Amino acid sequence: MSASEPVRGDTDQRGTWEDVRELPPSAKLVAKVLEYNDTMTQQEIAEETLLPSRTVRYALNRLDEENVIESRFSFSDARKRLYTLDIEP
Repeated sequence: MSASEPVRGDTDQRGTWEDVRELPPSAKLVAKVLEYNDTMTQQEIAEETLLPSRTVRYALNRLDEENVIESRFSFSDARKRLYTLDIEP
């Protein structure tokens, strides 16, 4: 796998805003922040939302379960992941 390939396989179906509607408020906030900011790290999301890192991590996991985000490794720092909203229009 190259560094530019998504971690999640392309065979999964993309989620919708309906999938996000039933999630906790923190996950909805993270989804909205990603909608406006395109690609962010977990730390950037925490700074933008003012949520604790643990809450952001939980929200990202919930969004990933609903297939509404895509994550990949950062080119500049392989220890970090970049998150992008991946919702059907």
